[in-house]
Amino acid sequence: MDGEELTEQETALYDRQIRVWGADAQRRLSKSHILVCGMKGTVAEFCKNIVLAGVGSLTLVDDQVVTEEALSANFLIPPDGSVYGGRTVAEICGDSLREFNPMVSVSVQKGDISSFGGEFFDKFDVVVISCCSTGTKKLINDKCRKLSKRIAFYTVDCRDSCGEIFVDLQSYKYSKKKLGETVECQIQYPSFEEAISVPWKVLPKKVSKLYFAMRVIECFEEAEGRKAGEISIGDLPALLKLRKEICETQSLDESHIPSTLLERLAMGAREFPPVCAVVGGNPWTGGYKSNIRQRGSLEEFLLFRCYGRERLS
Repeated sequence: MDGEELTEQETALYDRQIRVWGADAQRRLSKSHILVCGMKGTVAEFCKNIVLAGVGSLTLVDDQVVTEEALSANFLIPPDGSVYGGRTVAEICGDSLREFNPMVSVSVQKGDISSFGGEFFDKFDVVVISCCSTGTKKLINDKCRKLSKRIAFYTVDCRDSCGEIFVDLQSYKYSKKKLGETVECQIQYPSFEEAISVPWKVLPKKVSKLYFAMRVIECFEEAEGRKAGEISIGDLPALLKLRKEICETQSLDESHIPSTLLERLAMGAREFPPVCAVVGGNPWTGGYKSNIRQRGSLEEFLLFRCYGRERLS
């Protein structure tokens, strides 16, 4: 890959961004292969950005049919129902993305991502999953980590006006300027399972309340056998009970997880399009730039609320 150069057509099409991040970064991006699972609103924003930027290839996984909820947040799905014809969300989104940039290879993989073997993930440089259970996140992250090549792994969840991104770049090397000299640095990222297993009482005092609330929601959905996002305001009493149990186990005061925040997350399980645009656009830019520029670092968690953005590292 390092020996391949951009074609004249690529250089002309991506001229503006090459001026911003350089030809080498564009070359890396154009040779990158990305897998996404769960074509919700936030992931749709991410896919749009990397396709327009000129990623090498993009593979979509989402066998669900179009629903009213999907239409409310995913702009890649046309409102004209006549084009659906029993096709999956991934297939419909794939058509829209190909129109954005015909030079990018966009394909669809059918099946349950949790059933794919490790060799399937070996052909990708970046794996992004959304709206999956905690168990699926752990499973896919573990499969990526067991491969010989480094695969950047991301999870994203958006609920109403709140969003969360987890990043695992494994052993990540980058360079930075210090006193006029270029210094080589390395960061060791924890897996998703390792990150959420850290006892709450040892976390920094300024950790976002949203981080704790998201863990309560995940635990509830997993315990009840629910899919990600299958929650409503009617579940609030059970959520408050679970919050009490978890806080007692974690030696954390319940005030760190306000009832109003849990109520908001339970009541607004659907994605909020403006939040999708921010979470799917801004933070992800750092995500794929880290893969192509090999410069700078990312926090393992990024949490977003419509009234502020926070990091947990």
